[in-house]
Amino acid sequence: MTKFIKLAVDGNVAIITLNRPEKLNAWNTEMRNEIIAALKQYDQDAAVGAIIMTGAGERAFCAGQDLEEAHGFDEHRADEWMTEWENYYRTLRSLKKPLIMALNGTAAGSAFQVALLGDIRVGHAGSRMGQPEINSGIPSVTGPWIMKQMLGLSRTIELTLTGRLMEAEETHRLGLLHHLVAPAEVMSKALEIARALAAKPPVAMRLDKQRFYEMTEPGFVDAIAAGRRIQSEAYATGEPARMMEAFFEKRGRSITG
Repeated sequence: MTKFIKLAVDGNVAIITLNRPEKLNAWNTEMRNEIIAALKQYDQDAAVGAIIMTGAGERAFCAGQDLEEAHGFDEHRADEWMTEWENYYRTLRSLKKPLIMALNGTAAGSAFQVALLGDIRVGHAGSRMGQPEINSGIPSVTGPWIMKQMLGLSRTIELTLTGRLMEAEETHRLGLLHHLVAPAEVMSKALEIARALAAKPPVAMRLDKQRFYEMTEPGFVDAIAAGRRIQSEAYATGEPARMMEAFFEKRGRSITG
């Protein structure tokens, strides 16, 4: 039984639904661990040919890291945090089966990164994407690594330093969203793609995905190492905690009291 995600299988397609709509599906450590376990389970299941990830509700695929969890981190917890992200991202990167992201709404911060680690992305006009960590005092490391591969350095710098969210039309034009459909058609389109990919020769599929993993592994290792160093330095200054506290106070409540 899972607490923060819903699991389903439709024929030979497994569906993982992020299920914290009251938090815009923002994830904490426990939720990510549930996702990792589900991904590994389905990747080993011979009856499953493809996997879809989506979010509950109509507003967000995922708002990224739950700031209430990250607020109290210090430099030591930040290092452990990077190990957790390394495990999550490596699980996504090492899947043998195709992963389709059905973006039912906004994908921000680490959720933007996770969406980009999927193989094919489907969204609608409300599927905004971006890397707003700087606004919470959190430096971006893995995000720029992923974005640079897909967008080049110039656009990566602009998105990282401004923290702006891109509208769906822009992400589609840039090739981040492969399919832009009506909101009611996101899951049906994702299922169509998943079934088509599940029907491909499985050995060729596994080896193609393995090669993409090999091509990007050196950069991933470097990004994780840099993340440990940079996140520890940032949290040691207390800036992320101050910025997150200001974020919550602006919305009328404190997370320290």
